Amino acid sequence: MHRAIARLSDETFDLLIVGGGVTGACIARDAALRGLKVALIEKNDFASATSAHNSKLVHGGLRYLRNLEFGLVRESLRERRIWQRIAPHLVHPLPFLVPFFKAGLPARATLATGLSLYDLLSYDRARLDDPYQRLPGHAWLDRREAIAREPVLDTPEFVGAFLYFDAQMYAPERLALECLIDADANGAAVANYVEAETLLLRDGRVAGCAVRDRFTLAPFDVRATETLVAAGPWADLFLKRAAGKPASHKLKRSKGIHVIVPSRTREYALTMAAAGGHFFVLPWRGHTLLGTTDTAFAGKPDDVCVSERDIADFFSFINRHWPAARLRRDEVEHFYAGLRPLVDDGSKDTYGASRRAAIVDHGKDDGIAGLVSVIGGKWTTSRDLAQKVVDIVVEKTGARAANCSTATTRLPGGAIDRFLDFENAQRVAHPRIGGMAHLTHLYGARLPQLLDLGEDRAELLRAIGTTGDIAAQIVHAVRHEMAMTLADAVLRRTGIGQLGRPGSGVLDDASRIMAAEIGWDETRRLAEIEALEPAFRTRAD
Repeated sequence: MHRAIARLSDETFDLLIVGGGVTGACIARDAALRGLKVALIEKNDFASATSAHNSKLVHGGLRYLRNLEFGLVRESLRERRIWQRIAPHLVHPLPFLVPFFKAGLPARATLATGLSLYDLLSYDRARLDDPYQRLPGHAWLDRREAIAREPVLDTPEFVGAFLYFDAQMYAPERLALECLIDADANGAAVANYVEAETLLLRDGRVAGCAVRDRFTLAPFDVRATETLVAAGPWADLFLKRAAGKPASHKLKRSKGIHVIVPSRTREYALTMAAAGGHFFVLPWRGHTLLGTTDTAFAGKPDDVCVSERDIADFFSFINRHWPAARLRRDEVEHFYAGLRPLVDDGSKDTYGASRRAAIVDHGKDDGIAGLVSVIGGKWTTSRDLAQKVVDIVVEKTGARAANCSTATTRLPGGAIDRFLDFENAQRVAHPRIGGMAHLTHLYGARLPQLLDLGEDRAELLRAIGTTGDIAAQIVHAVRHEMAMTLADAVLRRTGIGQLGRPGSGVLDDASRIMAAEIGWDETRRLAEIEALEPAFRTRAD
């Protein structure tokens, strides 16, 4: 996969997608698999914002039952199973415990009813060929049994816990990337670091976008029959600037921070009830991921960050509702912030706002023909949303297209029948690579392509850092995954920077490998290291 700059400027497409997060990636994959001529541009790197900065869950939306959103829950549960089937290396089962501390029978009965309904709506959760991926129904664990599984729950107030199952993404940014790799393999023209500046108008309708390559600063036009905006938290801002007037549908931005600390649990995630909401304690790559806040954000999306006050307030909130956590600032290994783009449905706060998506045909709603946008939605249902969007595009353009096949077509790394067998086989075949479990999750069936780089250059199979990554991944990211900056490679193509600031020697090593591939001089190489610094630093309050 390479930046298709020449194609973008020379060809005319059925569909131009502005935005390379998971929504845009899924739409590009669906449209390309159906035979449409597709272009996708992203002003930064793919999945570098909301699509990466989340709780890394593929879940059915248990809490949405409280709002009686049964359709959304069923859709989410169906899509959870699809992701497990088409990307078994990146989506795997995750057991949850919901602890009860001195809770009365009414509270337990309410949740028991909700979990029973959740099980009923996920009636097909075990209909997967791989036994590892099949999810059991919920169960009640008494105090003794729950503590045996998770000793961290052993406090005098603890009375027991409900056990239920959802799924977790090993690397959401790579799951989105694989959708783009598949789109590229099926003919889509894809490029990161290409910014859409204005809409092209011809005969009273949108005919594509005037764009700029952010590396060369060269402007050019991308022409298309239909243009689709999938810019997440930036969608309304782009539409206002590019179209010259506000869009009819409004968007709310909700800020969520996540913090990574040393492991608090053995293998179970905890869903902890709190006043006015909940928080998660999630096992992830041998650490604990704490998430998430949900607060209205009124600033510029590019300015979202984690501040010291954010961490202090979040830790105070968790420690107040779960005193056994005893979280301290000096335990923090990493942190990140993301913005949820929510449809403004009139809710009083962002926590209560629906996670439903809206597909807007601006020809009907705003008098701007040839333009569609997508706002809202969530990771789990992004594939289904893409199917609905492409159905609309096909109808609007009259293009000849095949039926949607994304629910059954495995992603490039997902051609694995039994994931645990595949993982064990790779460990046996490559005993000298200590991070093989990590690599099988990141690359799945594409792993041999990565390891082939070590056939002639054995030094590329050496570890780089302590996260399980190897030097070959940097080369592979440049050659096959459109990594253009050190941040792309360290934060999104590999796990090198995903658990906190790597040592200076690790970044020096990674940058030298990348410099040799791309041709950076020493000044550029050092600048790339410096550009990573904000990802590991809180901002002033």
